[in-house]
Amino acid sequence: MEEKKEMKFVRPESLNVGAEIPAISAPPFQLHCPSMTRSPLLDIAPKTPKTPKSPLASLLMSTPIASPMKKAIASMQCYLEEVGHFTKLDPQDAWLPITESRNGNAYYSAFHTLSSGIGVQALLLPLAFTTLSWTWGILCLSLVFMWQLYTLWLLIQLHESESGMRYSRYLRLSMAAFGEKLGKLLALFPVMYLSGGTCVTLIMIGGGTMKIFFQIVCGDTCSMRPLTTIEWYFLFVCLAIILAQLPNLNSIAGVSLIGAITAISYCTLIWVVSIIQGRPEGVSYDPPETKSDMARICDILNALGIIAFAFRGHNLVLEIQGTMPSSAKQPSRKPMWRGVKLAYVIIAMCLFPLAIGGYWAYGNLMPNGGMLNALHKYHGHSTSKLLLGLTSLFVVLNCLSSFQIYAMPVFDNLELRFTSKMKKPCPWWLRIVFRIFFGCLAFFISVALPFLMSLAGLIGGVALPVTLAYPCFMWILIKKPTKYSAIWCLNWILGVLGMVLSMLVIAGAIWTIVTMGIEIHFFKPQ
Repeated sequence: MEEKKEMKFVRPESLNVGAEIPAISAPPFQLHCPSMTRSPLLDIAPKTPKTPKSPLASLLMSTPIASPMKKAIASMQCYLEEVGHFTKLDPQDAWLPITESRNGNAYYSAFHTLSSGIGVQALLLPLAFTTLSWTWGILCLSLVFMWQLYTLWLLIQLHESESGMRYSRYLRLSMAAFGEKLGKLLALFPVMYLSGGTCVTLIMIGGGTMKIFFQIVCGDTCSMRPLTTIEWYFLFVCLAIILAQLPNLNSIAGVSLIGAITAISYCTLIWVVSIIQGRPEGVSYDPPETKSDMARICDILNALGIIAFAFRGHNLVLEIQGTMPSSAKQPSRKPMWRGVKLAYVIIAMCLFPLAIGGYWAYGNLMPNGGMLNALHKYHGHSTSKLLLGLTSLFVVLNCLSSFQIYAMPVFDNLELRFTSKMKKPCPWWLRIVFRIFFGCLAFFISVALPFLMSLAGLIGGVALPVTLAYPCFMWILIKKPTKYSAIWCLNWILGVLGMVLSMLVIAGAIWTIVTMGIEIHFFKPQ
């Protein structure tokens, strides 16, 4: 026979009215709404006069038994305001540079998206057309553009889960979708490469372009001793570290605006000048002859890789959206998507004319360095120094601006390690040390491994699923659409195709390195 547990009931008369009943409330990190919490970064606002309360209501709410009632009313008020939507915030986010400020808007998202989305890699697009020709080149460029824009929309929708959790870092979303271990395995290296590796590449491109700018402005008549390539790299890093002292992602919105304007300017200048100057002699649009069918296949895969690499910034979209306020009435995905749509209209207006106009101007004479090298090679003497110098200056400014937004996840990760261990925000002097340390580390890698850009196709193939595949799989795992529905099938098809394309690009890059070789030299940047 099981023993019955006795349940004791306490009569209301036996309650000690004078005893204080403990308040019942949720932990502060679980609820976030206008009625119950406020940003930890805001100063205490001056108190405004409140509406006088009814004496009866004050008498009733002053009794001890009313304490839980007040909490329940406050919770219900929060519920009505948020329509059942709760945004779970980690208090540690208020200490980190990405989510330290949450007053972003659609304009900021457009600035950041343009600065991170248009880069020097877009100047290689006509090189892909030399292999794919007109029809397949335009078709592949259009398909990849729509594909990555769709995966960008998926990431924006996944930023806020139905439970209210905000995923302000790509790695956290990956861990939530695939599990902690598999999520880290799949996303950690690609995300870190797309941040730190891009910064190293920007040092090489920015420092090298500063050297070209000096040669254009100074010319042969200058009596000043020209700096070495390493010294130009060091000068670029010093400027980048100075700009990196801006505290958080929202604070560099002006820098991103400058980066966006300069990227649009040099992309437009290069293809307009190339068309106006006319085509050099011997231009042909026939695909280059290859020694074997395998070499032809690898050329096509490399061309597809160039087109896929031209669209970047997916590893930053969640971070950008994390700087925005959010509520059920005005979720962050709405202003974020407005800013992204504006940015991608401008990106399309830059990349498509650049690819088509560049291929028309140079055809199969396009050098491996892309449009900027072609402009200097074929029109360097006939184009004014003002335009050439202005183009190089825009490239340098864009590299400096892009360095800031791509380095921000690295700064955030360094400070995350400190705040997780010490349970307090990072002091200002340590934040400066972290940023100087990363700048010096990126400078060392750019000098020690100058051949790293030759491996961009291989390493970039590993990072390609971050843009084209992972968002599709994460949507299926988190949103759980109906099996065999249209959205389910679309995401599965695109996800699998993204993984296959990534493996093919990696295989093509390995084949090219094996057959053509790679010049490896340490501490000797050209």
